Amino acid sequence: MQKDATTYDIIEGQSIRLVQITDPHLFSDPQGQLLGVNTRASLASVLQLVHDNHQNVDCILATGDISQDYSAQSYQAFAAMMSTHTVPCHYLPGNHDDIHTMNLHLQGEKLSGDKQILVGNWQILMLDSTVRGKPGGLLSDAELSFIERSVAQEPQRHCLLVMHHNPILTGAAWLDQHCLANGNEVLKSVSQLANVRGILWGHVHQQIDKTYPGATGDIHLMATPSTCIQFTPKSDFFALDNLQPGYRLLDLHADGSMSTHVYRVPGKTFFPDESAGGY
Repeated sequence: MQKDATTYDIIEGQSIRLVQITDPHLFSDPQGQLLGVNTRASLASVLQLVHDNHQNVDCILATGDISQDYSAQSYQAFAAMMSTHTVPCHYLPGNHDDIHTMNLHLQGEKLSGDKQILVGNWQILMLDSTVRGKPGGLLSDAELSFIERSVAQEPQRHCLLVMHHNPILTGAAWLDQHCLANGNEVLKSVSQLANVRGILWGHVHQQIDKTYPGATGDIHLMATPSTCIQFTPKSDFFALDNLQPGYRLLDLHADGSMSTHVYRVPGKTFFPDESAGGY
């Protein structure tokens, strides 16, 4: 049975401000590096940037690949880092996560793996797009039914769908083989639901902002940079970009529109090993 939705109260008509962080790839070792980048240090820099830039965030969404080594310590480190923020953080799994270990150790007063979030004129659905043992993703029939049921139950609320895998292709051949396998079918299905306004994901370690025609207007399609390494857009082969780690800010307005912007750590603090052929 689906757990009751998490509900947050806000002033009627007020916009909802969200921060998305994604793909931190933490290790048990505090000095652990992913292709030359200390992932705890890069996440800490992103979280500090959030704190410095935006004091009025309602919720943080963490969209998977929280761990790189599946360790309890990596999840405990994430929980400790998030505990310094006063706003709730909702998380979902990525293909590098062990779901059992993640749920066991991502514990805290403001940490939650709940799937349905109701706030103001919006509902946010946190979806599991992972397939055990595979880097690519799929939204199961159960997840698709959950979307349809949740939208039907909250007809007065606009809807943001959140997942790990990309439902559209990036143009990078090596990366697109690990996309959401039924992405086209998902887009066609949810575009018939009048309340779906946006789809948000991680996984691709780069910024994407596109639209898809929906039943009552365009659906925003959004991918967000990783808090550690970045992938070079539209590269046929594995390649790292020298852009800095970042996060996405979203303002969900009461009328169903949204504003969004990607922010990156300033300067040239983190230098990945650009000669790497994969990870």
